[in-house]
Amino acid sequence: MNQRNVIRGAISVVEDSREAILSATKELFMRIIDLNQLSQPDVDAIFFSATADLTAVYPAVAIREYGWTEIPMMCFQEMEVKNSMPLVIRMMVFSNQQNHNPIHVYLHEAEKLRPDLINEAINASH
Repeated sequence: MNQRNVIRGAISVVEDSREAILSATKELFMRIIDLNQLSQPDVDAIFFSATADLTAVYPAVAIREYGWTEIPMMCFQEMEVKNSMPLVIRMMVFSNQQNHNPIHVYLHEAEKLRPDLINEAINASH
């Protein structure tokens, strides 16, 4: 698997609640799937990380509720770093599509994490 098969993304969450985490995860996931034109057979695995202040539910629950239950998913706690952005879910989608130029997705406050990838995504989607 090379970098062309990995799609990255992140989204900020408004609060540590089940509803907020699941809603944000679904929003990020749908944007990644739509922009990269992926279907369930195109995805090998999804990894999630969440900042330590998000504890109400695993982000993977949102994808399972969406109906994608056969894909391996893992959730991790993000490393705590001084002055890092709070309330953030990160997602890494491992795709089996060949010759694919990934469009990475960073939403809401999380856009500040990788402005370089935001510009790439804007250019790639036009």
